Amino acid sequence: MTHETLLSRGIPFSSLPDSYVRPPSERPRLSEVLPFRAIPIIDLASPDRSDVVRQVRHACASYGFFQIVNHGMPGALVENMLRIARNFFRLPIEEKMKLYSDDPSKKLRLSTSFNVKKETVNNWRDYLRLHCHPLEEFIHEWPTNPPDFRDVVGEYSKEARELAQRVMELISLSLGLGEDYLRRRLGSQAQHMAINYYPVCPEPELTYGLPGHTDPNALTILLQDGIAGLQVMIDQQWLAVDPVPGAFVVNIGDQIQALSNARYRSVWHRAVVNSKQERMSIATFMCPGSDAMIEAAEELAGEGEGGLVYRSFTYDEYYKQFWSRSLDDDHCLEFFKRRPNSTWRLNRGNLA
Repeated sequence: MTHETLLSRGIPFSSLPDSYVRPPSERPRLSEVLPFRAIPIIDLASPDRSDVVRQVRHACASYGFFQIVNHGMPGALVENMLRIARNFFRLPIEEKMKLYSDDPSKKLRLSTSFNVKKETVNNWRDYLRLHCHPLEEFIHEWPTNPPDFRDVVGEYSKEARELAQRVMELISLSLGLGEDYLRRRLGSQAQHMAINYYPVCPEPELTYGLPGHTDPNALTILLQDGIAGLQVMIDQQWLAVDPVPGAFVVNIGDQIQALSNARYRSVWHRAVVNSKQERMSIATFMCPGSDAMIEAAEELAGEGEGGLVYRSFTYDEYYKQFWSRSLDDDHCLEFFKRRPNSTWRLNRGNLA
């Protein structure tokens, strides 16, 4: 691999390379994006837990996205995590290239775009992908530069896991199945992290940081650096999720959509870029154990279309299907529906 493989090589771009230019019908049309004013902001410190559960139910069913405040994550740790992320991508290119791989099966890798082996047009993003749980199995493989990388990222990953478990308890309660429902169904729960770097882009109207997609995991906890870029598709319209100071974004992944029998939505979202500021985001992905059997509880069979929407499948089976495709292909859950001719569809809308 050459240094030109990565965007974060320290050399600004005066124009967009051809390999990143989307066809006119697939461009983000940024002028048509509206602000997402209705996105729920849920206070996890509220003394009225039943009201918090009600808010979570509404957010998961209506949007698949919400933001959380008063979540208990130490502010100093959050700032340290963002500092480490910035400093990592500012390392000399020779140092970063030691970690580069385009093999999506690798548990530690620095890469670019999404899946460069499958794509015809690249995405304006570099990212460091880490496995985080069990921490003692993976931390020794992590970078040692910046020098405090392992200490800070290790502590952050533990706190993020605890926060995700609290959120999943609320989601389980909101389904009326007891707070341990998702924990039991998801098994050992692997945890991954993506530290995303979106450089300043000379022509942001022509490309994406990441095109429209859903997350293949169960739940995503997203830390943003204060720079806007996340957008969500709701009712055929792209909406901008502006960062709220001190908040995390939570979004439902494909596995919770399946385990809720399609009551809750794993909705299309994307990352756009801008011509003035680089952007960082840090996504924590909570995933089922690879051998976890994904099947909605019988108590939910009356939802959706009157029965179970999806056949049983293992997360390993799902994950392999997800990575065999391009990011913006049709929803991967479509491969696992019980009734292929069903009229039930996600409201994907026009992703152009």
